[in-house]
Amino acid sequence: MANTYDVAIIGGGAAGLGAALSLARARRSVLVIDAGSPRNAPAGHMHNYLGREGTPPTELLAVGRGEVESYGGEVTTGTAVSAHDRGDGTFRVELEDGQTVLSRRLLVTTGLVDELPDVPGLADRWGRDVLHCPYCHGWEVRDQPIGILATGPLAVHQALLWRQWSDDVTLLLHTGPEPTEDEYEQLAARNIGVVDGKVAGLEVSGDRLTGATLSDGHTVPLRAVVVATELAPRAGVLSSLGIEPTPVEMGGHVIGSQIPADPTGATAVPGVWVAGNVADVRAQVIVAAAAGLNAAAMINADLVADDTRRAVAARSAR
Repeated sequence: MANTYDVAIIGGGAAGLGAALSLARARRSVLVIDAGSPRNAPAGHMHNYLGREGTPPTELLAVGRGEVESYGGEVTTGTAVSAHDRGDGTFRVELEDGQTVLSRRLLVTTGLVDELPDVPGLADRWGRDVLHCPYCHGWEVRDQPIGILATGPLAVHQALLWRQWSDDVTLLLHTGPEPTEDEYEQLAARNIGVVDGKVAGLEVSGDRLTGATLSDGHTVPLRAVVVATELAPRAGVLSSLGIEPTPVEMGGHVIGSQIPADPTGATAVPGVWVAGNVADVRAQVIVAAAAGLNAAAMINADLVADDTRRAVAARSAR
């Protein structure tokens, strides 16, 4: 690796690689530090990415890495654990294996972690038939029996939303709050069933979900279970710079947290940008890639201004 890069990008997903491609094409020295744990790794395919609909996530990343490297960008496997402002216009990034990287600017695209409800079997089926986003997976389970696992006050909203993809939707009350009278009326009007009792586990046959088993032993036949995950950003490196996540609300309820930044991705710490799910919990893959491009353009403009200031100072000192 070089002594000092123009930009170090921590995170090798769509946002990080999208930014790296743009920066490499802008003739910047750029290093992507990729821990190799993308959020969508369990999913077989990604969706709503125009021109790449149905592409496996790993394929997109492999192609992206190749494109970055074709323009001179570097991609290395490693886990960044901390970063520090050296006070001389550069940052020092420390990796888990003891290596250090110096860069003039930092872009953090480490994404987030979906923290699943504590129900046996959910994690094993996550991204296949245990789902969270209807726009990502609704078409694939259309017209099939879908169960909504209620764990919070937004469960009724989820049930009504997923009803768009199937007329066989059941709200499993589990640990969620009892629906209000008005909510029961809405569910009934949309022919959404409501099942009381906690879900104790999932039924699987032939590597396919067949139902959810309640604590009383009763099984609800299902082909997909929808959950609400807690969206937790991978923000350890940012914390070392004094940048902390803030809560994100939906309908007045906290659904997770993300790093605050302006529309360009710039954080409160000069020289540090964020893009992708670490800064926007709602971003799908195509949105994350676009955010990486947007941040890259702003980072390059900031470096151009810095290069110009240095050139003027050097000229004046002659």
